[in-house]
Amino acid sequence: MRCAPIVLPTERVLRRISGGRKGVLDVAGLPSIEITVAGRKTGLPRSTSLLYVPHDELFIVVGSNWGRPEHPAWSANLRAVDTASVQHQGERFRVAVREITGIERKQVWDLAVEFWPGYEMEHELSGGRVFRIFELRRLTT
Repeated sequence: MRCAPIVLPTERVLRRISGGRKGVLDVAGLPSIEITVAGRKTGLPRSTSLLYVPHDELFIVVGSNWGRPEHPAWSANLRAVDTASVQHQGERFRVAVREITGIERKQVWDLAVEFWPGYEMEHELSGGRVFRIFELRRLTT
């Protein structure tokens, strides 16, 4: 998808002026979160806004990377940690991170595609790359 150069700067502006409560996906009526995770190489905090698939109390995120052939950097960063920070509807909290693999991955992929059919198109655009899928579970304090 070639809309990323327009969407990503717009996302940053919307997040900034709304105090982190709204992004491009929210305006479009889709649920979004902003994840912050330490970069696996630099250790610096990296924030990314993502579509999420709501599932019970979980946030499911899919590394579609707009259908590009390479995995998104945020997914490699999530693979390297056990926890991350999420901002959702103006609230910031910690989450446990778990990559979905094996047999469970097919079930979660089907759930994600049912929620957002665009993942199928992005999968085709990527050349059939197997998208990384993560479960983010809110940690209680």
